[in-house]
Amino acid sequence: MGNLVAKAMTVGAVLAASSIARKATDGTWKFVTGNDSPTNPEDPDIDFKEAVAFAVLSGALVGLARMLANRESTKVIAKASGKSPKQIADETN
Repeated sequence: MGNLVAKAMTVGAVLAASSIARKATDGTWKFVTGNDSPTNPEDPDIDFKEAVAFAVLSGALVGLARMLANRESTKVIAKASGKSPKQIADETN
């Protein structure tokens, strides 16, 4: 499998994971607070504590989803190409 294809697959997986994480963030926020998630946490009309809490939650979930997607796509690409995951990670990064 070509290096370009591997990078494209990894980017696609990361983008999909980020989108799913955003939806999970919105759902978690609504479940915990009972309110919709802030559309723009930088808006001065939103309470500072709420903006910080949302930033921490969304950053953690998006970061975790991206890391998991990257790891799993590396495993799939490594298996398909017969290389070790470390070799694939070194080639795509």
